[in-house]
Amino acid sequence: MAIALKQEVTNINQDGRDASNHRGQMKCLDELKSRGSSRSLVLMLVLLILSIVLSLIYVPWQQSVTGTGQIFIFNPGDRPQSIEAQIAGRLKKWNAVEGQSVKAGDIIAEIEEIDQKFLDPNQITNQRGQKAALIASRSAAQARLTALESQLGDLNNSRDVAIPAANERFRMAQDRVKVAEQNIEQARQNVQTAQQNYDRVKFLFEEKGLRSKRDLELTELELVSQKTRLESLQAQLQLAQREVEALRLDAGRVTNDTSAQLNGIRVSMASVKETIAKLDSDILKLDVDINNLEQRNEQHLIKAPRDGKLVRVLRVGQGETVKAGTILAQIAPQTEDQAVEVFLSDYDAPLVQQGDPVRLSFDGWPAIQFVGWPSVAVGTFAGKVKIIDAVGDEMGRVRIVVEPDREAVKKYGDEPWPPLDQLRPGTGARGWVMLRTVSLGFELWRQFNAFPASRDKPITNNSKAKKAEKDGDAEEK
Repeated sequence: MAIALKQEVTNINQDGRDASNHRGQMKCLDELKSRGSSRSLVLMLVLLILSIVLSLIYVPWQQSVTGTGQIFIFNPGDRPQSIEAQIAGRLKKWNAVEGQSVKAGDIIAEIEEIDQKFLDPNQITNQRGQKAALIASRSAAQARLTALESQLGDLNNSRDVAIPAANERFRMAQDRVKVAEQNIEQARQNVQTAQQNYDRVKFLFEEKGLRSKRDLELTELELVSQKTRLESLQAQLQLAQREVEALRLDAGRVTNDTSAQLNGIRVSMASVKETIAKLDSDILKLDVDINNLEQRNEQHLIKAPRDGKLVRVLRVGQGETVKAGTILAQIAPQTEDQAVEVFLSDYDAPLVQQGDPVRLSFDGWPAIQFVGWPSVAVGTFAGKVKIIDAVGDEMGRVRIVVEPDREAVKKYGDEPWPPLDQLRPGTGARGWVMLRTVSLGFELWRQFNAFPASRDKPITNNSKAKKAEKDGDAEEK
């Protein structure tokens, strides 16, 4: 029994030593296994860190600036317009309803006249009759002017003949005076000769008795005859001189009479021209009044300014009185013009230039935008910067206008913008203006340090830099 117990204790001790040895072996195996797992973990960490470092160095990141805005129509003529009453009047009827498509020139409403000056329906006809009467009066005045011009021409021709004729008569009278003076001079010579002959015959008769009394009487008769002729010629000279003076006065009278007649005709012509000018003024005034009335009659009809859709009717009651300039309705023109106005902060605006690419997302259109990788974005649309406002608004924001980038649609297969019947003006939009492509590590470093984004080329207005750039281009050439 004791031997059996001893053998059992020995077996138990042997089993305990075996169990202890087994546990030691298991512990060694566990230690060997844990050391292998640590190496794998370290290897994974090293690979992860290496991947992160390589990603920070080689993974590209496209910088961008973000702004919000809305859809609008870029062309001012294509934006929603107000249709106004051009004249004061009474609303007669509507020919169109809200939501109806209209063409340019379609009559959408009519207005009745309320101004007392334009209530006469025959006013245009009456004024046209007045115009016809004025035209007839003008024709008569023009005919009178033509007759006066013809009379003036005839009188000028008569004057050109009468004045030379009077002057010629005056010169003829002067010639007669000269002839009379010559005759008088000759008569004086004859009287002197007759007087000498008489004295000689008288001496011979009285002193010598060499001549007869008859010879004396004949010489005396000759002397008397010559004296008489001299006196007659002197009388003729005086008459010729008076005739010269009369003809001189007559020439002046002809000149004055013709000048007075010409001036009278000119005064009549000036009066007729004044009448014609007044008639022309009255005709032009009537033309203006008639055109105004015709235009006013046209303004009774409210027409669509262009093709589009009637959006809203603001004056609906027939018989309602409206003033000139009252807005009657609004129309949305039919257009394909689209643009987005995006507002950027004054911190980001200096980084943007005209022509920069933009990615856009619109309210109501699901989109997923990966800021640094626009190529993998979903639901965004391509655009480019068209205009940058020169000044900011009262909130310090700067507006940029983005237009569709049709070149990106053609070359890169981007989706075109939705049409305006789906993407209506006023719809909210968000835009990302794409800037320089940098590494991911540079972008994280910039973000951590709160540095602004940068462009591929620096923006500068430095004249020295521009001059240096020009000099470099010249040296390369």
